[in-house]
Amino acid sequence: MHLKTVLPNGVRIVSEQIPGSRSVAIGIWVGAGSRHELPEYEGSSHLIEHMLFKGTEKRSARQLAEALEKVGGQLNAFTAKEFTCYHARVLDEDFDLAVDVLQDMFFHSVFEEEGLKRERDVIVEEIKMYDDTPDELVHELFSRYAWDKHPLAHPILGNETTVREMKREDILNYMETRYTPQDVVIAVAGSISHEDLLTRLAVFGEFKRQREEITPPPPVLRGFNNIFSKDTEQAHIVMGAQGYPQEHDMTYPMHIVNSVLGAGLSSRLFQEIREQRGLAYSIYSYHTSYMDTGLFAIYAGTTPQKTSEVMDCVMQEMATLRQNGLSVQELADTKAQLKGSLYLGMESTSSRMNRLGKTELTLNRVKTVDETVEQLEKVTREDVRDLLDVLWLPEKISILVLGPKDSYKEGIPVLAPRRGA
Repeated sequence: MHLKTVLPNGVRIVSEQIPGSRSVAIGIWVGAGSRHELPEYEGSSHLIEHMLFKGTEKRSARQLAEALEKVGGQLNAFTAKEFTCYHARVLDEDFDLAVDVLQDMFFHSVFEEEGLKRERDVIVEEIKMYDDTPDELVHELFSRYAWDKHPLAHPILGNETTVREMKREDILNYMETRYTPQDVVIAVAGSISHEDLLTRLAVFGEFKRQREEITPPPPVLRGFNNIFSKDTEQAHIVMGAQGYPQEHDMTYPMHIVNSVLGAGLSSRLFQEIREQRGLAYSIYSYHTSYMDTGLFAIYAGTTPQKTSEVMDCVMQEMATLRQNGLSVQELADTKAQLKGSLYLGMESTSSRMNRLGKTELTLNRVKTVDETVEQLEKVTREDVRDLLDVLWLPEKISILVLGPKDSYKEGIPVLAPRRGA
């Protein structure tokens, strides 16, 4: 059972006490991600994340790194499209130390000029490393073109130009507008009571900032066919269509379809394209939900000469699924698979903390695993058919191929007609 307290300044504290656990996971979740950045400041959320580890008024970067490692704990952070999270996991007896380190980073980081210069260089190297990893780069390129001029298209890392030109005052100004009490959620899971937590986190009720309200129009995924030439051994393919926001009713049939198509070794795409035909080593699908939209995509990496064949196979599997739907047994099996995966994924305090923090920040409420499972159980075969009738329409599919320039010459495959057409 989780508990929630909203401090007078708007900071939200959510927790779940886990009796018998020896660890505690804590995360400071901030509503500052790449979709909140102006184009000239792309990468600022990620740069701030790096800088909070580079020294405070009382700790050097090395002292921050060593503080929790000395007691066997973990300290880390990540930046996403819609948020940034600073998190730690320690034994319950070291929780005060974890809180002290995170508070120190959050409130007292110095953003020293020389450290900022070094970190800009580090991030530029990170961007170059990412560019040298085609099976990751292809997803970034797809997102960039799919969301076009909408802020969701912004790369999380930024680009070399914006990162190098960003000044100390630029990122501090950005923090003033996004690192505000209304945009902060502190999530904790493990061996600690909610009452004790409120006492130890009292300092978060003291800071005052005002959020700058910017509400861009909802993003619409545009259709495109792009081929990017890159000297790689494989052709990397992403085929995608618009998905659904986190709170949309169609999200649950979407989980079912994604699992059936490409979310595991038993999925249709894996079995047909890898196991039966040997066309790809890596083949999978995924559905990413944001606050106001979503993205469903299929990825495959294959020999350049087999690009068209792989894409044809994907289209055929989608057409077959749309035409025939799911059997009663397949739907039941998929629900059981998803249920097991969800509950097994909540075995650790870190997993529980992540669910608490992410859902509270993005939905303004904690969405429990039990609630998700309950909604999945309600999905019918007709719900799946309704989804498939609108999910994978020829005019709405976007395709991006990254690989040697001769990877793909034959034009984009044409989908089979919709069921009933």
